[in-house]
Amino acid sequence: MNVKGTVFATGKNAIITVFGEEKWKEFMKKLAAKEKFFSNVIMPVTLIPEEKFALFLKGLIDEFFNGDEMQYITFGKVAANFALSPGGPYHTHLLSKNITYFAETVIPKLWTTYFDEGTLTAKLENNIVYINIYGLSVKRVYIEYIFAGYAQKGIKMFGKKVVEKCIRGFSKGDNDIYYQYEIQDL
Repeated sequence: MNVKGTVFATGKNAIITVFGEEKWKEFMKKLAAKEKFFSNVIMPVTLIPEEKFALFLKGLIDEFFNGDEMQYITFGKVAANFALSPGGPYHTHLLSKNITYFAETVIPKLWTTYFDEGTLTAKLENNIVYINIYGLSVKRVYIEYIFAGYAQKGIKMFGKKVVEKCIRGFSKGDNDIYYQYEIQDL
């Protein structure tokens, strides 16, 4: 499994915005000393092997967030905000006025924008968006939390209030990820 460099670019942008470019450079210097892969330029189209990406995220969590894995949810929200805001690479996805189209077509497309493995299905039924991610060779909590935060923020940016509920997830020891997002103001 590979993670596309778009996620790395989003993380870089967020860390620089909050902590400054010097802190980012210091972090990357330490990371490159641990893993040579990170001494290369990583572009949005770069495929990052998952185990290297996991090392990158663990480093971010440890360095900037005292090891708090729940911050992966924040990473997902920041990624959605970056990607879906005006000027972001996927802002046009928010131009549709159809929440069913956004939930069932756009959200699965966004998954393939960031990951080259697994399947994400989404269904809107009775004011609830059901999202299922399966078929992954790795079962890491960061995958669950990042995409949960991303979906929650994306639906909110579409103009809807949601209440998120994890039905199944890697965080619970399950083999897939299954979340519900109840839309409060459809």
